[in-house]
This record gives sequence, structure tokens and C-alpha cells, in this order.
Amino acid sequence: MQHSKMKESIAHILKEEGYVDGYKVTGGLKKELEVSLKYTENRPVISGIKRESKPGIRRYVNSTDIPRVLGGMGIAILSTSKGVLEGHKAKRLKVGGELVCTVW
Repeated sequence: MQHSKMKESIAHILKEEGYVDGYKVTGGLKKELEVSLKYTENRPVISGIKRESKPGIRRYVNSTDIPRVLGGMGIAILSTSKGVLEGHKAKRLKVGGELVCTVW
């Protein structure tokens, strides 16, 4: 896929949380982002992903309103003033922002 800082930040979070094996940025002038998915027992680790904030309807949340995904089994990814963060880190830092997506 085409590279952007936002996509790279999301890929970094997914790698930290164990949802993907890795990612790398390739190409020269036109950069691309390659993400290698992670599988366990021939099943993908990511069973679902939902885009929460869309260009037509942006979704912003306070630090107290960050959703728990599947009772804590998934993660929420937010774009905050401190950068792109997982939901639990944003809650700990008491910072809200745009809810980009949820992953489970």
C-alpha cells in the first residue's frame, strides 16, 4: 500500500500489540508500506478491524469515553496530540482524540 506516516504508526502499534509479524517501508521517491500478517494455527490473528472515523464523519472521544473492544480482548487506536496511541495508553496519559479504528 502507499506509505503515509499515519499508516506506518498504525502498523507499528499493530506490531507492538502482536497483531502483525512486521512491516517495512520500501521504495525510493514513492514509498510503499509492506505489512506481513501474523497467523496462528493457519488462522489470522486479526479477526476483525473496523474503521471508526471517516472523512465524512469524524469521531472524537475524551479519555474517559475510549471504548473497550471485546471486553479488553481488542484494541482501539487513536490519533491524539501525543501521536497515534492505543486506547489503554491514551487513557493512562488522560488524553483523548480522534478514534481511528478498533481491532480484535
